[in-house]
Amino acid sequence: MSGEADAPEPDAPAGGTETDALLFGEWEMGEIEYRDPSTKRYLAVTPVAHTMGRHAGKQFQKSEISVVERLINRLMQTEENTGKKQQATRIVREAFEIVEDRADENPVQVLVTAVENAGPREETVRLKYGGISVPKAVDVAPQRRVDQALKFIAQGTMNASFKTTTPVEEALANQLVGAANYDLNAYPINQKEEQERVAAAAR
Repeated sequence: MSGEADAPEPDAPAGGTETDALLFGEWEMGEIEYRDPSTKRYLAVTPVAHTMGRHAGKQFQKSEISVVERLINRLMQTEENTGKKQQATRIVREAFEIVEDRADENPVQVLVTAVENAGPREETVRLKYGGISVPKAVDVAPQRRVDQALKFIAQGTMNASFKTTTPVEEALANQLVGAANYDLNAYPINQKEEQERVAAAAR
């Protein structure tokens, strides 16, 4: 009887909640709003920005990693930044400070909104009929939408900062704020719209 009364809620995390901790010691994680229910389960938000690769060998476990760390990892996927985790972490932290000053909002919320906005819902695959390749529009799985959105944000940051006078932190902040506001001039939104336009023509 007492065991039933004291049992925790099924969705309640065991051993306390991580939302009490602060990301980079500055930003709260407990008040994040999700506008897209399809990608909510793939946008993990935790105060841990470096898991030491504990999910690296497990299939589909990347969705358990904080979206902030996944952004950091994406920024490292270029020749100049490969393996520089501390540098990429510093870039994201400083970009978040710029976003907070500019948008007057929790930068983690801005990141989540940007990823939701920049994830394409439709893309094109090539099907072979005999010797002919025919483009075909397909729906994008929610997990891939998050992957694509993070890729677009990282690519836009790289394009805006490499061999230019724009600091990479400023470039990343511009991409996040632009995507969160659904600015068509922002690289992530531009790429999403282009991908969906090509897919619409291939229906």
